[in-house]
Amino acid sequence: MKTMPTPSTEIMRKAFLSRDSTYEGVFFTGVRTTGVFCRPTCRARKPRPENVVFYATAQEALVAGYRPCLLCRPLETPGAVPPWLHGIMAAVEADPSRRWRDTDLREQGYQPERVRRWFQRHHGMTFQAYSRARRLGQALGQIRQGLPVLHAAYDQGYESLSGFNAAVRGLMDITPGQGRDTRVVLLTRLSTPLGPMVAGATEEAVCFLEFADRRAFEKQLKTLVSRMGARLLPGKNRLLELLSHELGEYFNAERQSFSVPLTAPGTPFQERVWAELGNIPVGQTASYAAIAARLGQPNAVRAVARANGANRLAILIPCHRVIGSDGKLTGYGGGLWRKQRLLEIEGAWGQ
Repeated sequence: MKTMPTPSTEIMRKAFLSRDSTYEGVFFTGVRTTGVFCRPTCRARKPRPENVVFYATAQEALVAGYRPCLLCRPLETPGAVPPWLHGIMAAVEADPSRRWRDTDLREQGYQPERVRRWFQRHHGMTFQAYSRARRLGQALGQIRQGLPVLHAAYDQGYESLSGFNAAVRGLMDITPGQGRDTRVVLLTRLSTPLGPMVAGATEEAVCFLEFADRRAFEKQLKTLVSRMGARLLPGKNRLLELLSHELGEYFNAERQSFSVPLTAPGTPFQERVWAELGNIPVGQTASYAAIAARLGQPNAVRAVARANGANRLAILIPCHRVIGSDGKLTGYGGGLWRKQRLLEIEGAWGQ
């Protein structure tokens, strides 16, 4: 695939100096005085502008003779779980019922403070809170599958039914019995070449996929909860694993369509717009006006744009294929640079 264009030097310099996370993966910065190259968000002391050079890819920076920064680690996928955390994440997935304390982390060679900082930054909760939510989600899954509440509580390491009840009420404001009939959406982070995304799925369908730094991210999640009458918990299931695999193929230009089942509840008009977006062929674009015309409502261009922006399944429902009537890229919640990159990826398939 051809190298994708970078923003202007002025835009990249401004993004680098302000550590703008929305440009993660868009460019890399070589520092002549140190011989290293960095991410836009590197926390190291900023060099003088005349000592900075920009590259579209890490490979270009390496070929130019720069070595990767040891602080921001530009060769790692943005948002990915760092190698030093792989062991503890694998342990949580292998046994979600385990209770973790700081002493357990220290015994396995981890610094509890460092682990806590990473989880608070990337998940908005401490590691212990994450593992508790993961354990609770596992128990509720067992209850929905028919296991008695008491058995599910003990299987997941709760010492008493009252303790389990308190945990459920504290996190979800329901009782365990109500959990049997409550729809749960499991959320997980996925690493992509365009930055971290958050995916959500029930046992039946994927219902959420958004870039983690989108400004309307929390609003989208609240709308999802309202539309689906669901509760959110961290975790994974077979659909999220499949989605991760298919997204990897998509970004490697090995997949043009997705097989994961989707659900996207919205207003009747939104659902009509989202269905029409799925009819835009890969490698092609359509204008907001064209979408409105196809729906038989040529005067509803602004309403189409609003519905496009309300899409909660980025990439899967290809709102990035909708552009202005003048051919310019407009209105993408994940940032116009991502919209451009997605169109570049898909455009390469037709060449």
